[in-house]
Amino acid sequence: MERIKVLIIDDSTLICHVITEVLSADSAFEVVGAAHDPYEARAMIKELKPDVLTLDIEMPKMDGITFLRNLMRLHPLPVIMLSTFTAKGTDETLTALAIGAIDYMPKPRSGAQDMAMSDFAEELKGKLKAAASVKNKIVMSLPPASRQHSSPVLKPLNLENNIGQSVIAIGASTGGTEALQEILSVLPKDIPPIVIAQHISASFSARLAKRIDLKSVISVVEATDGLALEQGVAYFAPGGRHLKIERHGTRLICRVEDSALVNRHKPSVDVLFDSLNAVNVEVAIAVLLTGMGSDGAEAMLRLKKEGAYTIAQNEESSLIWGMPGSAVKLGAAVDILPLDKVSQALVKKLKT
Repeated sequence: MERIKVLIIDDSTLICHVITEVLSADSAFEVVGAAHDPYEARAMIKELKPDVLTLDIEMPKMDGITFLRNLMRLHPLPVIMLSTFTAKGTDETLTALAIGAIDYMPKPRSGAQDMAMSDFAEELKGKLKAAASVKNKIVMSLPPASRQHSSPVLKPLNLENNIGQSVIAIGASTGGTEALQEILSVLPKDIPPIVIAQHISASFSARLAKRIDLKSVISVVEATDGLALEQGVAYFAPGGRHLKIERHGTRLICRVEDSALVNRHKPSVDVLFDSLNAVNVEVAIAVLLTGMGSDGAEAMLRLKKEGAYTIAQNEESSLIWGMPGSAVKLGAAVDILPLDKVSQALVKKLKT
């Protein structure tokens, strides 16, 4: 098997050394070079033809966001962002994902313990392998004037506000931040409550919810413990916390927990989907979107067996067909749909 060729782009000599050391110890990777600024990186990309890049945000001569925009317009490649998770860094990382970066990671901290460095190494290698696997899916981005206008918001459902009787649960991971925006931004204001488990870091979930909220007619918020589910609102699990829903009489509420990882994740889609299965609603809908691994697949199968309507994003429109693909293999999906058909399918189901 050919090794994955990695180009590191970071102005820190220490970070370049750490990443090189981590990847050189694994025969699956070949570090072809380390560029200390985007201009150096541009020349190295042409010469070395890497399969995947790691990219810092704050660099001399040109920032990582500007470089990424140019890259995706002229020579698109899979990119993993490495950044410090400050408030500014978080917003810029979300911007990078919107531009076309595959995923993100925090930079390793100097003086980190062996266990923390081991976790960093395993996570980095997993994300680089996933990014390299979708190299052929990375497409050249269009200039702003050529981009299609956003899809129109779907027509209102005109249903009775039957609080506590209809819920949509969505799970996503790699590629999910943009997939979720595409779905949520076109849903009508009277959609039943939506609960979401997106694999995301603690500093990102509130900002991601705010970004999608600004582009949607429904309200999009980060869930808090005890918050009641309302029509026309989507609730993101806080990064680093599980989200469940519980019944309190006729109402459903968010339950946010800091318990153990499930399927190596917190929030876990399985945890969210299983909680939906336990609250006894008239209409339960579960959706699995793009992402690595299999989180959510088994719980989706349990929901389907109890009569829920279940959707898996199809392979062609998924950045990573791990989670939805696992659901399909288990027979857990009632429908397998391209991303741009998911919102319409939700509305159609709720109107029947």
